Amino acid sequence: MVLKTFGWSFAVTALGLVAAILFGGWTAFGIVAILSILEISLSFDNAVVNAGILKKMNAFWQKIFLTIGILIAVFGMRLVFPVVIVAVSAQLGPIEAVDLALSDKDRYQELVTDAHPAIAAFGGMFLLMIFLDFIFEDRDIKWLGWLERPLAKLGKVDMLSVCIALVILLISAVTFATHAHQHGGAHVDKAETVLLAGIAGLITYMIVGGLSGYFEDKLEEEEEHEHEEEEKAAREGKPRTVVAMAGKAAFFMFLYLEVLDASFSFDGVIGAFAITNDIVLMALGLGIGAMYVRSLTVYLVRQGTLDDYVYLEHGAHYAIGALALILLVTIQYEINEIITGLVGVVLIGASFWSSVRRNKRLAEAEGNAGDKTEVTSGV
Repeated sequence: MVLKTFGWSFAVTALGLVAAILFGGWTAFGIVAILSILEISLSFDNAVVNAGILKKMNAFWQKIFLTIGILIAVFGMRLVFPVVIVAVSAQLGPIEAVDLALSDKDRYQELVTDAHPAIAAFGGMFLLMIFLDFIFEDRDIKWLGWLERPLAKLGKVDMLSVCIALVILLISAVTFATHAHQHGGAHVDKAETVLLAGIAGLITYMIVGGLSGYFEDKLEEEEEHEHEEEEKAAREGKPRTVVAMAGKAAFFMFLYLEVLDASFSFDGVIGAFAITNDIVLMALGLGIGAMYVRSLTVYLVRQGTLDDYVYLEHGAHYAIGALALILLVTIQYEINEIITGLVGVVLIGASFWSSVRRNKRLAEAEGNAGDKTEVTSGV
């Protein structure tokens, strides 16, 4: 099971590390290995959230996620995305941007760093909306009941998550503008950039997440009335109605997953510059890490881990909220990637431990109930 799920990840790891040695010797090998570990540690919460969405898809769409999805994640986000940032921010052509990335690495890193406020605002807002929509929803299973119960009541207020997200964005933009002025950099005030990028992140979430949710609800309606719909479709000569709806739902959920993965990868791509500004080593290291995140997602789905450990999804969403706020804070302050990774690991670890304790309590309760039944029947 492990080899089947992680086989491609192991193969890509071997190829990536060999390529690193051929490209830059043992130093490059070490850099790629560190970047791989960085990406995995920063993205474990990504895998848990992805698994919650992916388990609703059939085997075909899970394969699409592992094939086309990984191409988008590795080549799109870890290789093309940083180059696109430079091309847009420096108003260069794509070929010039690639040439700059390979020939003038210091200037390339400088341009990507300059674009960081916009990247952080976009990714931060997208992830913040995921977190807010999660904590404001009334759920049967609650991890931190003292916090989640009152938040679920507040969640009944329409558009509350959007309002809170916009207030946080406004505070972030104003704070950054003040920061730029204090350093004598008012002429390069990025407050407007932060606002526009943040609003773009919010709009992206609402469009992609909205469409995904809409088709997911439609799919559930179709499944509830499956027999009725099949009979109706057969009479009308349209036997594939249900299948078509499932296809639409799966497509938009897949699209949502890709945008989600992109938002998660922002901190990894930016954090990678603390280790190297070589785009080739960056793509190799982050690409290997992305493969493991993909495999881990599928492993969680196939093992039914989220069903067995019910608080894991809660822990992952709290980690998302923390990551969103960290991204917004990095508009002004530099935060070490180790801290970012540790916050996610601690929250998910705590939720896993809570799940284990819950399962133990339930097992003990069932055992006690069984003992009582035996005594009663014996009497």
